[in-house]
Amino acid sequence: MKTLIKICGLKTLEAVDRAVSNGASHIGFIFFPKSPRHIEPADAAVLANAVRGRVKIVAVTVDADSDQLDEIVDTVKPDVLQLHGDESPEKVLTVKAVYGLPVMKAFSIRDADDLKRIDAYMGIADTFLFDAKPPKGSDLPGGNGVSFDWRLLAGLDSDIEYMLSGGLNAGNIDEALTVSGARALDVSSGVESQPGVKDLGLMDEFFQAVRVSEIAKTGAGAKP
Repeated sequence: MKTLIKICGLKTLEAVDRAVSNGASHIGFIFFPKSPRHIEPADAAVLANAVRGRVKIVAVTVDADSDQLDEIVDTVKPDVLQLHGDESPEKVLTVKAVYGLPVMKAFSIRDADDLKRIDAYMGIADTFLFDAKPPKGSDLPGGNGVSFDWRLLAGLDSDIEYMLSGGLNAGNIDEALTVSGARALDVSSGVESQPGVKDLGLMDEFFQAVRVSEIAKTGAGAKP
């Protein structure tokens, strides 16, 4: 099965076009002023409109209030809302009811106990995103370029839909897919030349590495 790939933290049309042309399933725009990948809703709308219908558009927020969500949804018209803060199950239910959009709930993972937190969101969040816990002193809940022990995900029920995130790049993605069994990926800092600046070459390399890993796992192209 083809791996779903979300390129997150996009800020330029050039990067959006490259992500889509490489076969991204999702593109993410981050609405969090502390992040170097923050983008204003009006600017994100321009980028989203350029590829709408060809890829799922994800709006990433961190404990956003109703006014912020209203502006983002009205302006960007995303396909998915990603909640990357401490949003409660009740908050997720409210967001889904108000906006009528699927919700991806992000969780910061360090050990097995962190994964147990998803239990309260089962049947509420449409999908999960598993990212590494931020390093000490970081103001960012994600996009820190660090990973967690991917073996923690190997025992998850196969019916649980999630995206793997955190420290992924072309050099480690085969191991990440092999160890975790993930079928969907989220990458941001791993395809950047510096925080917030997407590198088109690194994006190409990431997609290529994923496809090579897929072929190796399916045995496609192997000699008889």
